[in-house]
Amino acid sequence: MMSEESAPMRHIDLGSPPPLEPPAAGYRFPGPPPPIYSCTLTPELVAKAREELQEKPEWRLRDVQALRDMVLKEQPNLRTRLDDAFLLRFLRARKFDYDRAMQLLLNYHTSRRAWPEVFQDLKPSTIKHVLDLGFLTVLPHPDPNGRYILCLRPGKWKANDYPFEDNIRAIYLTLEKLIQPEETQVNGIVILADYTGVGLSQASNPGPFLAKKVVSILQDSFPIRIKAVNIINEPRIFKGIFAIIKPFLKEKMAERYVLHGSDLRSLHRNIPRSVLPEEYGGVAGHLDMSAWSKTLLDSEEEFIVEFCQPDPLEGVVLPDSMLFEGQQSGGAAQDDDTFRGLRSQLYYCY
Repeated sequence: MMSEESAPMRHIDLGSPPPLEPPAAGYRFPGPPPPIYSCTLTPELVAKAREELQEKPEWRLRDVQALRDMVLKEQPNLRTRLDDAFLLRFLRARKFDYDRAMQLLLNYHTSRRAWPEVFQDLKPSTIKHVLDLGFLTVLPHPDPNGRYILCLRPGKWKANDYPFEDNIRAIYLTLEKLIQPEETQVNGIVILADYTGVGLSQASNPGPFLAKKVVSILQDSFPIRIKAVNIINEPRIFKGIFAIIKPFLKEKMAERYVLHGSDLRSLHRNIPRSVLPEEYGGVAGHLDMSAWSKTLLDSEEEFIVEFCQPDPLEGVVLPDSMLFEGQQSGGAAQDDDTFRGLRSQLYYCY
């Protein structure tokens, strides 16, 4: 087992892959699931879910009912969706371990209370300026493993543009949309982060306190499998950025970070050229930010129903161990002290 110190950053150059044909044109993101659950997985994905997630089709609805019964018994006041499709997300994310799926569901709702700047009035129209800036998009076609690729461009954002939390709002809404199709629940997603243009102003935001919250959401509070994080065009200052993030990453997640620098051949060994835009050496046309923006903005009513409702935890009493990390008293002060130490590293790297 690799240690947390030795695991996270690798530079890989395995040569160029053979040429691949570009995928068919058009944006093909599935719509929301039907109200009554009906499995949409292909036979191949059913087999993959059985092998990797311990999902047995003949027991699937029994397992969903078991999680539903746990919620109703242990947290009867929790205002959460209890339909099959929704609960399946949490079971798949925790390999059908009822207790861990229940924990994830509670974390999912607790994170909203812990970070009102992100979750209050959360709907696509409130982050249109983030989408227009080109901070993020989802590439039109999944990779050969069926994983959609979330493309982040942190250098597009400047600290005086708008609050950093708006970027997190855009990422969260994107994840909510990505997790709807069952194939994403089984295959997971890949992140491609292009750090072109990132300087000291971006690196010093958000700082350890907000970084901890972001990592807590992605690792412990959202039912999605992040299978790889590919970093390209990272400047020297990225060492300082990663120093902020690293303490909060689990070893398994840290091992999934791959640093490519400006070496596109290395990137293409992890994400094939066939699904990448021309800007990253691919053959899938120019990077189009508008298609995913339209996908989110067209889902406005859907998100209003999902998020613009009363606090789901109102009347729910959770033990201290269930508090979203960062809610405990003194957390902010401690992280500010950490930030002061790390800030000198950022200046040095810069």
